[in-house]
Amino acid sequence: MKHIARKRFGQHFLTDAAIIDGIVDGIHPLAGQWMVEIGPGLAALTQPLVERLGHLTVIELDRDLAVRLREHPHLTVIESDVLKVDFKALRATLDAESRSTTSDPKTTPTGGKLRVVGNLPYNISTPILFHLLDHVDVIADQHFMLQKEVIDRMVASPCTSDYSRLSVMLQWRYAMENILFVPPSSFDPPPRVDSAIVRMLPLSAPPNLDVKTLSTLVQVAFSQRRKILRNTLGRWLDEQAFSGHFDLQRRAEEVPVAEYVQLVQSLTIADPTTL
Repeated sequence: MKHIARKRFGQHFLTDAAIIDGIVDGIHPLAGQWMVEIGPGLAALTQPLVERLGHLTVIELDRDLAVRLREHPHLTVIESDVLKVDFKALRATLDAESRSTTSDPKTTPTGGKLRVVGNLPYNISTPILFHLLDHVDVIADQHFMLQKEVIDRMVASPCTSDYSRLSVMLQWRYAMENILFVPPSSFDPPPRVDSAIVRMLPLSAPPNLDVKTLSTLVQVAFSQRRKILRNTLGRWLDEQAFSGHFDLQRRAEEVPVAEYVQLVQSLTIADPTTL
């Protein structure tokens, strides 16, 4: 029986074999790696992945699809909203299972960390990215299909129209690149937007900062992106009793990620109670 795509889950099923091959080649899965796929759907990407990996963990919210996926002998199916999945606990479970079969996770190509992939529902893609940011310490890399304009914002450089809060909140922690364009015709039903594949590699030596402070600061800065920061971020910094130097005669989109990071670190040093 054919599964009908459900709008409330943002379902668009990948059907283009050439695109699927390109995505799998870009991910480059290796046997034994701990990989988690978000939103496997009708298993278009799942099957070629599991053929290379040997086993795959999938997270599927749609109950009907989860039932189908459980019939596959080489899949572990987590029927859940991905925003409720604890990836650190999942990694610990895989580690325990690995030890019970006498496998040493330190010998795996990812060093015992998770590789996360998926065709993310476009209506909640940003919350999923931020959820994974909270678990980045146990993740080796991420490859996602997303709306192209979202990826454009993720990888954008300062002084461009795409540079945004999302750019800063991800670039301080990941190296990212757009690796493949995916047209609407590659899906059933076709979405009304272009899609792309993004590769996200957690930085090996990320800056030490308070993420909540960064999130608040960047949200304030980009709240009125057309205004000079003196009128937005400047007022917020005054409320924090910030006495250091920061050029507020710029717009939010003109400030590089490194300067936002340095400002957060300065605030932390000046007032440890903000942590």
